[in-house]
Parts: sequence; C-alpha cells; structure tokens
Amino acid sequence: MRRGVAAQPAPAAAATVTPEAAAPVAAAVEPPPARRELRTEFAFELPRGYVDEAGNVHREGVMRLATARDELIPLRDIRVQENPAYLSVVLLGRVITRLGSVAHMHDGVVENMFASDLAFLQDFYRQVNAEGHTRAGVTCPHCEQPFEVELGGSRLGES
Repeated sequence: MRRGVAAQPAPAAAATVTPEAAAPVAAAVEPPPARRELRTEFAFELPRGYVDEAGNVHREGVMRLATARDELIPLRDIRVQENPAYLSVVLLGRVITRLGSVAHMHDGVVENMFASDLAFLQDFYRQVNAEGHTRAGVTCPHCEQPFEVELGGSRLGES
C-alpha cells in the first residue's frame, strides 16, 4: 500500500491562486452596474411654430423615439410611394406626440408647417434616433475649444 503518498501534504505552490484565476470569481461577486433609464421622449421648440386654422401658434412639442414599425408603415403610404420626399412628413406625424395644444397630431399638421420647422424636426429626429440624445458636439469659433450643446428642450439662442 502507498500510505505515505496519500498522507503527504500538497506542495505550497499548488495552493497559490494567480490573479488571472481569481478575476472571474471577483467579477461574479461584484454587484451588476446600475441600470440607466432609457429616455424615450424629447422636448423641442420649433423655430417659427405651427399656425393652426384659428391662427394660434404652437411651438413647444414632444417627440418620441421611433420604432421599426414607425419607419416601415409609411413605406406603404401611396403618397410616399408617389413622392419619396413625403416620407419624413408621414414619419414625423407618427413620432411627434404633442405640439402645443393641437388636439390630434398627424401628418396633416406636419404638412402645413413652415419649411424651417420641418427642417428643424428632420434634424431633431435624426439626432434623437441615431444618437439617443439631443446633445451635439460643436467647436467655439473664437477659442476653438470643443463643447456640447443641448438641442432639445432648450430655448432658441440659449446654447
């Protein structure tokens, strides 16, 4: 029998744990990172404003993040099929959830906006849906230092 072999203690080097081997254990014990809330709605203010049938001007609104459905459904619209430039009008009519006190937001409202407001909303849509925020990086024309400005929810001229 080999009693002597079984009774021998293991060498000290075999009990040493390398930092690489300990890393997975430490990672499993650490709490998960804090969850960030997903922002899905973004406030905006139109440069000119939508003028309704009664002559009221509506400037402040809210746009939500677009879904795949929002981008696919307008492609079936006959107006978009006949004129692809109409896509942005239909799409914005779906994702703008509020505009001043307009009772029902739809593409007909967007259709009657001033061109400068439509251009603003198209840029705002791209910023929100491509980046997930409304901050834009800019460079100071005087000192050439980079900084960020908030495009959504700020008053014009305050950036």
